[in-house]
Amino acid sequence: MDQVLTAILLMTGLALASGAVLALGYRYFRVEEDRRLRALEDLLGGSNCGACGEPGCRPFAEALLEGRSRPSQCTVAAPEAIAEIAALLGVEPGTSARRVARLHCAGGRSAVPMLARYTGVPTCVAAYQAQRGGRACAYGCLGFGDCQVACGFDAIEMNSERLPVVLASACTACGDCVDACPAGLFGLQRVDQPITIQCRSPLEGERARASCAVACDACGRCALDAPPGVIEMRGGLPHVVQPERATEQCTYRCPTGAIAWVHESQFAYDVPLSALRRHYG
Repeated sequence: MDQVLTAILLMTGLALASGAVLALGYRYFRVEEDRRLRALEDLLGGSNCGACGEPGCRPFAEALLEGRSRPSQCTVAAPEAIAEIAALLGVEPGTSARRVARLHCAGGRSAVPMLARYTGVPTCVAAYQAQRGGRACAYGCLGFGDCQVACGFDAIEMNSERLPVVLASACTACGDCVDACPAGLFGLQRVDQPITIQCRSPLEGERARASCAVACDACGRCALDAPPGVIEMRGGLPHVVQPERATEQCTYRCPTGAIAWVHESQFAYDVPLSALRRHYG
């Protein structure tokens, strides 16, 4: 009995000592949380999209408090909320160029011949691993909508051609669609730089057009029509080196519509119907 009582007293003493040590540690080593942190999180909305460059809204709020980020880097919060954040911190909102997701492919089901019928799991990831879903173009959109499923902001819809259409007004440039596409066809692009390439196929000439009616055939007319140094041809595809200097004129002579000029007020992508008319009559 005495041994049991001794053990109980010993454990009680250890517990009290540990509690005292923890209490002293908390008192002398605790880090005070800035009271503005919770208010900032509420204003940011809690979407945790990552478009600001931080892994979530709380890390972004902490970066704001530390002066490492500007309020305008949040592309989800309303302008009024950004103004409130700036006022709370006593800083200027700053300016950040808004970005949206862009699909670098216009080859829908009317434009790309099918070499085989795919009957596997209806996802882009599965079709990509199974001979690219039987499509003649091995570099284009698979059309099963993995990007639409991944988008948490309802900013992507699949059109009648089974191509994802990005609604610019809803897109936050979070990058989830970029990660979801197994073919690497999505990119994030500034909305004030509307020129974009709607093809990722390295094929040229007749080989490119045989695989997709709207593929870039490497004719190079866009580079010739653009201001000097704006577009360069590399590996059979145009690369926009200086998008801020690009003009819509460099898209006019593209025979397939593979290079496009996209306005923010429009859906970011759709099938270039003019190119389809040229191909199918």
